Amino acid sequence: MALITLLTACSERAEAPEPVRAVRTVIVNTGTAGLTAEYAADIRARVESRLSFRVGGKLLARRVNLGDAVKPGQVLAQLDPQDLVLGRSAADAAMVAARANRDQMGADYKRYIDLHQQGFISAAELERRDNMFKAAQAQLDQAKAQFSAQGNQAGYAQLVADVAGVVTAVDAEPGMVVAAGTPIVRVAVDGSRDVVFSVPEDKVGALRAAAAVPGALKVRLWGTGQPLYEASLREVAAAADPATRTFLVKADAGKIDAKLGQTATVVLAQPQAAAVIKLPLEAVLQQQGKAAVWVLDVATMTVKPQPVTVAGAEGNEVVISTGLSAGQEVVVAGVHVLTPGQKVSRYQPPRAMQQAAAPSAPAVAR
Repeated sequence: MALITLLTACSERAEAPEPVRAVRTVIVNTGTAGLTAEYAADIRARVESRLSFRVGGKLLARRVNLGDAVKPGQVLAQLDPQDLVLGRSAADAAMVAARANRDQMGADYKRYIDLHQQGFISAAELERRDNMFKAAQAQLDQAKAQFSAQGNQAGYAQLVADVAGVVTAVDAEPGMVVAAGTPIVRVAVDGSRDVVFSVPEDKVGALRAAAAVPGALKVRLWGTGQPLYEASLREVAAAADPATRTFLVKADAGKIDAKLGQTATVVLAQPQAAAVIKLPLEAVLQQQGKAAVWVLDVATMTVKPQPVTVAGAEGNEVVISTGLSAGQEVVVAGVHVLTPGQKVSRYQPPRAMQQAAAPSAPAVAR
């Protein structure tokens, strides 16, 4: 029995103690921060038209491609005009027939006037002939209007640009049978440009308030060395996007030197905040959906999580508005491998550790 007890005790291994992790820390201080918010945006035309035919038919040719510049009066696409030409010919024939009928009724009416004056027909018969002539004249007018409408229909077989612009999308290809009103190409009209970006629901009020200050809203083109352009808030969507839950915002950047579709960054400067703490971005982590940092207890050399409120960002630093006070020591590296109450040590660079461990050199005897 003693041997069995001894073997059982030897088989049970004690759990290895949790290692003491080396972390980088900083002592926080309060100060002021000029908060800025940045939003990804793109450059769009203020007016973009979807051009379509007024009549339906088979698309024979499309004379422009994506990115082409167009001028007023330029033909963009062509429908098969055969049916439209036949309709115009039929309207022309109907107009000729109506004119002949009108002329015949007019000649008959003149003869009946002479007969009435001679007393051979009654006034009622003359009145009936007068009405027949007026009906024939009305039929001729109707045939003329129909001929004009069919002529216009034949002219609608060509899709013509109304204004100068750039083709931003192509929605139909030759060979397709399209109905009247089906978009064929989209043209961005030359002129003013808008900077379009999306803003979260909780930032719309701050955007309106900050944009009311002159010079607070600026635009920076991505990938260029151009300076910031001052912009003004032009339009905020009345309803949020159902998928992203963001509001579409359009800003006017004036005479910005940018191409359509170019990427830009909207910089929104907000009033300076006082008594805030700035920490490196890597010092903040998410715990149960809330921002937190690790605070070092110098007496026990252990760490504990501390919830904080993030007010914004300034460069590569996070601005903390509440949750910390001046003088606290916060972990800024290695935050994702720590646990509450874990023992830690302050990280020391290897060179400093070697100098601390090296023995002092003996004095040289002379």
